[in-house]
Amino acid sequence: MVHTVLVDIQSVLNQEELTVADRLEEVCKLLQDYNKHYDWVGFYFSHPEKRELHLGPFVGEATNHTVIPFGKGICGQVAESDKNFVVPDVEVQENYIACSIDVRSEIVVPLFVKGKNVGQIDIDSNTPNAFGEADERLLEMVNAEVAKIL
Repeated sequence: MVHTVLVDIQSVLNQEELTVADRLEEVCKLLQDYNKHYDWVGFYFSHPEKRELHLGPFVGEATNHTVIPFGKGICGQVAESDKNFVVPDVEVQENYIACSIDVRSEIVVPLFVKGKNVGQIDIDSNTPNAFGEADERLLEMVNAEVAKIL
């Protein structure tokens, strides 16, 4: 499965006739299609001068969290730590920003371009404890591919 989704993602990312935003939205759709427990998939991009993350392409329910200050919520913490963050149960996680009452777990993996954290991929699941090491490795590989077009 990992190999197949990565090949499909590489194919989408190589479609230079599409905008970067369109390609990233397709990546989100592919990840959601291949992983039924990925209920919301999106990218946030860093604006370090403002110390904020801004929502980029995503699939899933609309969110009010289009701008997230560094340090706030899981995404904001990843913007500062440069480390993956897996939340098995959002209800017991301090400093969590609820995007939907249905979300039970979350994973955020930073996106690096030339060693600099430029954003992240954020995935919510309505299933408790939905994410493991395989998800982390997959998303790290996806982000490495995405970085090539940024």
